[in-house]
Amino acid sequence: MSPTHTAVTTSAAQLEPCGRAEHPDCGIRDVLDRLGDRWSVLVVVELAAGPRRFRQLQRSIDGISQRMLTLTVRRLERDGLVTRTVYPTVPAQVDYRLTDVGASLTHLVKALADWSLAHRPVIAAARQRYDDRAGDHLAG
Repeated sequence: MSPTHTAVTTSAAQLEPCGRAEHPDCGIRDVLDRLGDRWSVLVVVELAAGPRRFRQLQRSIDGISQRMLTLTVRRLERDGLVTRTVYPTVPAQVDYRLTDVGASLTHLVKALADWSLAHRPVIAAARQRYDDRAGDHLAG
């Protein structure tokens, strides 16, 4: 095996049902498409604290544009993770909240955030070592 070989060996038991011929796509791609985008996890994190109006969400998520927030909450609503409620006021008021399915995701997101925070220095150091080696390779 070469130093750059990246194949991962797994047992058949670890692949169930994903990876089997009868289950070529176990749904993980759909989940990763949604939660792997830049904004969805941040919206879920914010809504985990309770219902929010659109502007509250926008103010709490640094760097998100109105258009991206609109697209993100629509996608999350389509996937059944967020519900949108329109109140009959003038002007109409709208709030967003996690559905039960969306709320069941929050412990996973928190675990990922905790892991990221705990390993941030280790990852930064590894990146620095890698970049230093890559720089040495380019210079030599």
